[in-house]
This record gives sequence, C-alpha cells and structure tokens, in this order.
Amino acid sequence: MAARAKVWGEAMENVRSELLELTPRQRSEYEFHRAHAEQRRGLAEDPVVVDILDPHHRRPWNAYWSLYDRIFEAGPSGKRVLVPGSGFGDDAIRLAMLGAQVSAFDLSPESVEIARARAAQAGYPDIDFRVMPSEAMSGYDAHSFDMVLLVDILHHVDIPSTIREIARVVKPGGLIIGDELYTHSALQWIRESAAVSKLLYPLMERWIYNGKKPYITPEEHKIDETELAIVLRVMDTCSVDFFGMAEGRLFPSHLAWASKIDRALIRLFRPAAKRLGSRVVFSGAIGSAPPVT
Repeated sequence: MAARAKVWGEAMENVRSELLELTPRQRSEYEFHRAHAEQRRGLAEDPVVVDILDPHHRRPWNAYWSLYDRIFEAGPSGKRVLVPGSGFGDDAIRLAMLGAQVSAFDLSPESVEIARARAAQAGYPDIDFRVMPSEAMSGYDAHSFDMVLLVDILHHVDIPSTIREIARVVKPGGLIIGDELYTHSALQWIRESAAVSKLLYPLMERWIYNGKKPYITPEEHKIDETELAIVLRVMDTCSVDFFGMAEGRLFPSHLAWASKIDRALIRLFRPAAKRLGSRVVFSGAIGSAPPVT
C-alpha cells in the first residue's frame, strides 16, 4: 500500500509540474475520478467487453460502434496509437487486441492503476499507461504516433491546447479518430433558456440519466460547432457524421429500437444534422493544417 501511495504521489507531482498547478476544472475532475476509481476498484478484476470488436455484428445506429467501424477501416495493427483520457483502459486494451502498439494516459493516477491491472489481466502488460494532462503530453516525441483515438475527452479539456499537442505528436498523414458529445450552439441556447433549464430539463434528466448528474464539473459542456472546427482544422481530409437527434435528449440510449429510428431520421435530415445532432463521430488525416488558435 505504501508503494502504491508513492506511485500515486509521484504521478500527481508530474501532473502539477506540467501545468504548474491544476486548473479548477482539472482539480474538480481529479477529485471526482479519485472517488470514482475508489468505488470501481473491483473493476480491476473485470475483463474488458469485446463484443464491439466482432466485425460480423455491427450496430451502425450507435455512435460508439460506428467509431470502431472507422478504427477497423484504419487498420490499427502494427501502428503506434495514442489514447488520451484513457480512463479504466477499455479502448486502449481493445486497440492492443487489434494489434496496435498502444500508449495511453489519464489525469487520474487511480484510474491508470486500474487500467494497468486490467491490461495485465487481459494479457497486454506492455500497454504504456501514463499520468498526465492532455494539454501537455510530456514524454511523447514529435510525430511519433500513427493514430490518436479521442473518446469523450475533448469536453473535459482545453481544446486548443490539446489539439496543438495532438498535432505535434501525430505523424503527418497520421489519423485522428473520435467520438464526442456535441450540441450546436443554437440548441444549447434553447436548452439554457429558463423554460427548458428550470422546468423541462430536470424532468428529462431523471428519465435520461436515472437521476444522475450528467456533468462532472460546472465548466463541463458538450463541444459545439466552433470547438469541433478547431479539431477538424488540423486535418487535411476529414469525415464527419452526427448521431442522436433525440437519443440522449428525449430517450435513453439503451432503447435500441428508438435509436434505430432516430438514426434513420438524422440521416434523412442530413443537411440539418450539424444543428440537430447530440454526438459527432469524426476521422481524418493530419496534414499541412493552419496553426491551432
């Protein structure tokens, strides 16, 4: 236990040395994930769910499964892949199962410890898990990765700083593949109106999130079209798809039949998808992009 505490302490010193001090959001998220990891300590013994890796059974109506369709298309085997905000290691371990040479990091030492244990149990102890903020990816050389996978991380971080670091560490022509929470600013304005935020949203929150708070910190928010543009601007070529016109807003995502209908409708109204979607899946190649601001 003493050795484990020492590792955690050294890891957080590394985080602080990179940022000088944690921002209020990072401090809130660190405290949340420290408590969350303690509650999920038993997860270290649980195997990673791998049904999403079955190439013969797909769920094209689901954003996360569609993300993995893009991963399959990219062919990660033999490539060096980076997973920022790796949490308990699920995506990092799955990429290793697909033959990638994986590096991953998280702001939470406790989450990283669980991820390392799960990776070892799965037979992939060589996954390079580290503790650091995405805004300062110390230890990674420039142009050293073939691919970076972003899963629900951008709405937790400073996006321009994070994308600058990604553009630095990924090789020219390397891939960015991501799946992020999204809302257009016009819809967000409606959501924040008094009638919705005070009356409708609390009711929907109980239905959609089963009474749980959807955000960790007060500053946390879904990325909007301006923030998405910062991500896409570092790519020479990109492919973007929006999901969830009503899923996650009017009904929970576990209702597969409703999700299929929702997916069909957002495809039907594709020209308006950028305004209507609640998730965005994207991929593209790093190239001679303008500086990130």
